[in-house]
Amino acid sequence: MTASNPPLPEVLQQSPVRVIAGAGTLAQLGGLARAEGATHVLLVTDVGIRKAGHVSRAEASLAEARVAVTVFDGVAENPMTEHVAAGLELAQREHIDFIVGLGGGSAMDCAKGINLLLANGGEIKDYWGENRAKRPMLPMIAMPTTAGTGSEGQSFALISDPATHQKMACGDRRDPRAGGLRPRVAILDEELTATQPPSVAAAAGIDALAHVVETAGTTRRSDVSLAFSCAAWRLIRGALERALRSPSDAAARRDMLVGAHLAGCAIEYSMLGAAHACANPLTARFGIIHGRAVGVMLPHVIRFNCAGGRYHYAALDMPAGELADYCAAMLSAAGLAPRLRDHGVAEADLPELAAEAAKQWTATFNPRSVGAAELADIYRHAW
Repeated sequence: MTASNPPLPEVLQQSPVRVIAGAGTLAQLGGLARAEGATHVLLVTDVGIRKAGHVSRAEASLAEARVAVTVFDGVAENPMTEHVAAGLELAQREHIDFIVGLGGGSAMDCAKGINLLLANGGEIKDYWGENRAKRPMLPMIAMPTTAGTGSEGQSFALISDPATHQKMACGDRRDPRAGGLRPRVAILDEELTATQPPSVAAAAGIDALAHVVETAGTTRRSDVSLAFSCAAWRLIRGALERALRSPSDAAARRDMLVGAHLAGCAIEYSMLGAAHACANPLTARFGIIHGRAVGVMLPHVIRFNCAGGRYHYAALDMPAGELADYCAAMLSAAGLAPRLRDHGVAEADLPELAAEAAKQWTATFNPRSVGAAELADIYRHAW
């Protein structure tokens, strides 16, 4: 971390992921990988990140540290089992001993999926759920290029099944130094977010906001998760609109990147709620980018959860109605359409979407109990 950067929030000491933050910290990748025992890295990324020049910078840092690198840039948005299989085949052929995920949540999730199968064999569906892996994973470093998912702070990989349209959450909560799926190191370099298209930054920022709000309200929230949620809220509330309106504001991008990481850490301890349960079928069925899907649903889920006078997001210190309005305003500031009908969803689709949302794992952690009927009502308000 450079001297010009503010200190990181103390709550990060409660996460087993070591955080290296600040402009230009990508240059430390090689030394960090070497210190963790790497001799041959699989760098998991996508073609857009390669075109932005970040892959070549990562390769140079690894080469300087005398660490061999093989690049897999076949990641696509919302990675599927086929993307993991392609990366796995390359990793096996090249006999790699270390994983680096460079990109948005899709690249980091795909890297985790490859790591999971490389160490344990089988198929992704075998690990759907928690702690089903028997063997330790390879050490991993994650470098997000968007301030959104916070995947670099989590022990879960989200991989989609193209046949069933299900997003399979595969988690291993062991400490990363005991072979768990979380990265050992997260490099938060705001220079990496400077090249993201505005539409990507907008969707990612709304996703991070949704993580803050939902983690603050779930039935699994705890003192630890709320500490992460509140620290993330302070950064994201102060930086999101600035980052959306002024992409050149490096300080805002830095705060968003750290805030998104903190929110990702909160997910590790609290899980998520109905907004994410509703968003997943929208992405699977209609291809709506996740950040947009969850952003459209979030204000309506907040209002549903707080109906009857109960306020489940009190830790965020904003009245329920004001919080819902704030999230809607941020969706507008991000230039995202606020209604499901604007995203190609027909009213006739809502019952099927609600049935699928009710099957989502995150629905079980929503602060107010939801089934298909309640979720259909939330969808109708969003439509």
